[in-house]
Amino acid sequence: MTALELHTLPKDFRRAARAVVIGASAGGVEALMPLLTGLPEGYPLPVVVVLHLPEDRQSLLAEVFGNRARVPVREAADKEAMTPGTVHFAPAGYHLLLEHDLSFSLSCDAPVHYSRPAIDVLFESASDALGEGLVGILLTGANEDGAAGLARIGIAGGLTVVQDPQEAQCSDMPQAALRKRAPDYVLKLKDIAQLMLQLSTSEKPA
Repeated sequence: MTALELHTLPKDFRRAARAVVIGASAGGVEALMPLLTGLPEGYPLPVVVVLHLPEDRQSLLAEVFGNRARVPVREAADKEAMTPGTVHFAPAGYHLLLEHDLSFSLSCDAPVHYSRPAIDVLFESASDALGEGLVGILLTGANEDGAAGLARIGIAGGLTVVQDPQEAQCSDMPQAALRKRAPDYVLKLKDIAQLMLQLSTSEKPA
């Protein structure tokens, strides 16, 4: 679907959305900035982000985005519950998984697509935990990490979004996702931001 079809987002899906997972690599900080700083105070959904990081450096993502965002931002911790209305970043050097009780776990398993944290690991575990209640967004990046995970989200009934490769700083990752499985949306960043806001506009079921 294109930006012109955003109004067709099913109301029943907006009611079902329980969390958003986002993956990015090269160019990811620049791509994430308008998405995360555009979330309004009181945004209800949890957002979990994997950005490829060097393993030998401490991540400053929570600090960088926390100083600019209007929602709470923090680095995910082992055994911590995923929190509504909060952006959680994967720490450097660990895979981040979402368990069925919606708590996080950290893993030192081997890198996936040369990355730890890996996007596929988060996307696949979150899909297992949330099924059709998950929204997966894959942004700019220079390898194929995230393509298999995003496909799994789509197969499970979740909503899948890929950044328009023509806009991405590195188009390899979006293109890999498009080759793996057609997503629900291929959008520019400004329209991904609009979609994220739409997900929070419908009343949730009691």
